[in-house]
Amino acid sequence: MKEIINCAAYSNGRRIATVELDDVHEVLKAADQFIWIGLHEPSEEVLSKVQQEFGLHDLAVEDAHNAHQRPKVELYGDSIFIVLRTAHIDKDRHTEFGETHFFIGPNFIVTIRHGSGVSYSEVRNRCESTPDLLSKGQGFALYAVMDFIVDRYFPVVHEMELELQAIEDKIFKEKPSRETTEQIYELKRELLEVRRAVSPLVDICNRLMRLDAKWISEETRPYFRDVYDHVVRINEMVENTRELLNTAMEANFSLISISQSDVSRKFAGWAAIIAVPTMVAGFYGMNFSFIPEAESEYGFYAVILFTAGACTLLYFLFRRSGWL
Repeated sequence: MKEIINCAAYSNGRRIATVELDDVHEVLKAADQFIWIGLHEPSEEVLSKVQQEFGLHDLAVEDAHNAHQRPKVELYGDSIFIVLRTAHIDKDRHTEFGETHFFIGPNFIVTIRHGSGVSYSEVRNRCESTPDLLSKGQGFALYAVMDFIVDRYFPVVHEMELELQAIEDKIFKEKPSRETTEQIYELKRELLEVRRAVSPLVDICNRLMRLDAKWISEETRPYFRDVYDHVVRINEMVENTRELLNTAMEANFSLISISQSDVSRKFAGWAAIIAVPTMVAGFYGMNFSFIPEAESEYGFYAVILFTAGACTLLYFLFRRSGWL
């Protein structure tokens, strides 16, 4: 697997050279350019080399190597370490989560992807096609990648909304079942993962908009406000879906309870109907010397007709009341 996806130097918004990792320190001597390095699940050796070239803090490099970090912003001297959770829909329509770590300093930006199959080459190409914007420096490159990550959450949440609609159709148009409850639980768990990934982005964007770092220019800060707006929208969509899921769960439980009550009422109705012939047969099965209608020529038929009539009457009454 290729660990170093891209390593290039930029000046005035234009790519001026592809740089080898061992030569980065030479490029950093120029004041009017910055380095943008893209890494994918780098080894400890590669990260150690990056640390050496850029003077990164040990704790931040350790976090970048181990992954599985919570979204956060941490300031280490002249550089900032940022962790974002990523999400996208795979070919099987499942949500796949990953992480992207950023190291941003006065003349460099390093992006490190973990567990994500989505490359940021598209973002880099788009930035390189707009040199007037990329000339704002590594702060704009940071915005471009963050915006790309956040925008990938919209189809994820939209897919969950579609799943919610399918669940609602099952609840109200089909017979309530335990399967539906399991689907609701699974969707709630995925939604919780998205919420845990997106919620901290509000604070991260706020800090980046207010952070006193000379390498994030005043012209770049409004762009982070745009990311902030997108994050707020996604949070609202997640919360709305979460509320609807809770309501769907309650509705499903209520319908299951009603269904069980209907079954119980049907059992009770049929038990009452069957009790009539059982009671009559019980009376006539006793060893009495004199039983009414036993000596009559039509007694047996009269008892049968009475029993059938009583059962029919009970069936009609239960049917009209909705018990059967």
